Amino acid sequence: MRFLKIISPAVILSVILATPVFAAEMLQLKFGHVGKPGSLFEASVNEFAMRVNVKLGDKAKVTAFGSSQLGKDKELLKKLKLGTIDFALPSSVMASVSDEFGLFDMPYLVKDRAHMARIEKKIVWPTLAPILEQKGYKVLAIWENGFRNITNNKRPINTPQDLKGLKLRTPKSVWRVKMFKAYGANPSPLSFSEVFIALQTGTFDGQENPLAQIASGKFQEVQKYLSMTGHVYTPAYVTVSTKYWDKLPEDVRNILESTAMETQDFVYKTAAQMEVDLLAELKAGGIQVNNADKQAFIDASKPIYKEFGESVPTGKILIETALGLAQ
Repeated sequence: MRFLKIISPAVILSVILATPVFAAEMLQLKFGHVGKPGSLFEASVNEFAMRVNVKLGDKAKVTAFGSSQLGKDKELLKKLKLGTIDFALPSSVMASVSDEFGLFDMPYLVKDRAHMARIEKKIVWPTLAPILEQKGYKVLAIWENGFRNITNNKRPINTPQDLKGLKLRTPKSVWRVKMFKAYGANPSPLSFSEVFIALQTGTFDGQENPLAQIASGKFQEVQKYLSMTGHVYTPAYVTVSTKYWDKLPEDVRNILESTAMETQDFVYKTAAQMEVDLLAELKAGGIQVNNADKQAFIDASKPIYKEFGESVPTGKILIETALGLAQ
């Protein structure tokens, strides 16, 4: 005590000034998604996080949380608005946010990735993205979920007639449900994380997903048949909350957005290779594979196109524009 009393104010001030001031705590940014290990979602988000963290340095760090650790698709979208996560990667569920995104539930609309790139440029950015911003979401980049195919335990699916009465799991998109009802199936939406058990217990006879989701979900372990229908191509959207995005430092936003855009090339190349590799793996695993009669499905799809064109105010022009971009 006697020692403390004899320390002069000047000495105390010099000690304070000499004490190092630590930098503000690094921004921690959470990227939640539903993809399981081995999925295209996991590969895409991990690649983005790796690239962007190098560029961000000590400004911020993106950490990936897959396998629905932070919630299912709808929960992730809610958490974006609450600010408890920073990024999500919704796909089919986006049609539940805005009817216009049901465009990507129209069967055989997207012919290939080059066609999707033109749709992105001419439709997504000028028309669809602003609709989402009005609802509080901003899309940073378009990635991929992929071309969807059907698995089930009853029979090979060659034509829509083969779907009659089949209990089929779909994602939470009203238009996907309508489409499979039009084909004669008995579809119901269910979160991706619950699909394996539902198939294993017989709650559902089958489901539809890109090969990357089928393989990473291990659905081949509880399904007998894989029918290559390629009925729908679903983009995936790197999504943030407009409210919380605007609060990030401008330099951080610029790095995040540009890196999300540049990662698309990796996503498309990886997706294309996965289609080849995973089909071989699934066949080797014992699931029976058949190529469906796509023209039969196209012919049976006219009612869903008609309904979308009539019930969504801009539906008809969206369809016409998208189809007009095919080559």
